Amino acid sequence: MLEIEVKYHIKDRNAMHARILALGAKSTGQVFETNILFDDSKGTLLKKRELLRLRYDGRARLTFKSRRADNECEYKIHDEIEVEVSDFDTARQLIEAIGFSPQQVYEKRREEFILDKAHICLDTMPYGEFLEIEADKKSIRSLSERLGLRWEDRITANYLEIFGTIKKSALLPFDDVTFDNFRGVSFDLEACLNRLKNG
Repeated sequence: MLEIEVKYHIKDRNAMHARILALGAKSTGQVFETNILFDDSKGTLLKKRELLRLRYDGRARLTFKSRRADNECEYKIHDEIEVEVSDFDTARQLIEAIGFSPQQVYEKRREEFILDKAHICLDTMPYGEFLEIEADKKSIRSLSERLGLRWEDRITANYLEIFGTIKKSALLPFDDVTFDNFRGVSFDLEACLNRLKNG
């Protein structure tokens, strides 16, 4: 399945929540996600900008994402294959048994909204609040405008790429993006995000 999306950093989650509902979007509820990324000992997937992820948010899902060769800078575009699995721990054992090992953990609080065929997510990451829009290109542009977001402020980096910029800037000693790890950590998020935004 083709995944097309953009993100925005938001400063007032409650105000954005109200704007989303005012468009007629329906919330599917809030979840807490634990995500584990896997790779082999050579970092093959990372080098190819591919991702193998096991997620638990009340359901367990295994996802593989590959970056398209024709990827463009205006949107984040991936080919995505995802399957729901019945047992998180057994799925992890299977992944490790075929030669992959956990490389990074990241946590997220997410509320997802559905509007027509678009998926809008309000994400609380350990380092900030974000809005993500997944839809076709035309709908993404339209929804961004209707939500009062400036197109030039969009972010096409994924959450771990954002973390990588923060880690480098703030000289963070950890790799896992958890709420515990970020407790008491100070950094300039805006400065980090300015390096990632597409103008």
